[in-house]
Amino acid sequence: MKRRDFGQYCGLARALELVGERWALLIVRNLVVRPRRYTELQTGLAGIPTNVLATRLKELEQAGIVERQVAPAPQRGVVYALTDVGRDLEPAVLALARWGATQLGEPQPGDVISPEGLVLNLRAVFQPAQAAGLTACWEIHVRDVVVHAVITDGDLTTGLGAAPVKPDLIITAHVPADAPASYRGIMTMVRDGLVDLSGRKKLLDTFVRVFTIPRAA
Repeated sequence: MKRRDFGQYCGLARALELVGERWALLIVRNLVVRPRRYTELQTGLAGIPTNVLATRLKELEQAGIVERQVAPAPQRGVVYALTDVGRDLEPAVLALARWGATQLGEPQPGDVISPEGLVLNLRAVFQPAQAAGLTACWEIHVRDVVVHAVITDGDLTTGLGAAPVKPDLIITAHVPADAPASYRGIMTMVRDGLVDLSGRKKLLDTFVRVFTIPRAA
């Protein structure tokens, strides 16, 4: 598979040569959240052909963006993780996700929401000015996906699974199994009150204010 070569001495051109191939940035997106096994990447990137995933991982490894690591105990085997160079991509990935959120239309049948995508969207649309001095913890449940968002004195950490501390508010969005799920759709359900809440319900309005999708210009 021939890689794209623009032949231009330009930082943007070089970046696109390294991570501009189809699926490459989505692999980076998932690894921004946490290291993943090959099978976990394949599951989290619904629709990616096996040969394309293998090729992209090889290319990203050769570029020094991704590396293989021994899985920490009690796990076994190998996981793929971002190198320091790869982690430097996070601000760019978040900026693209933030801009892309303004261009989203209605979700289409067959569209999926991945746990990693939900975590990244929380980071991308986070409004630091609205969270100044805030300390709060939320868990968001969507079908069988659970993610958390913890703000400590204005600083955000997010991740997959249950929160590392007792959540102040658990938000459960009941998205029908035959309906497409999207971050925008979930936030619409939250704003419209079409969710179940457990905990400090006043923090729902805070959640909406802090994790607002920017409007298109």
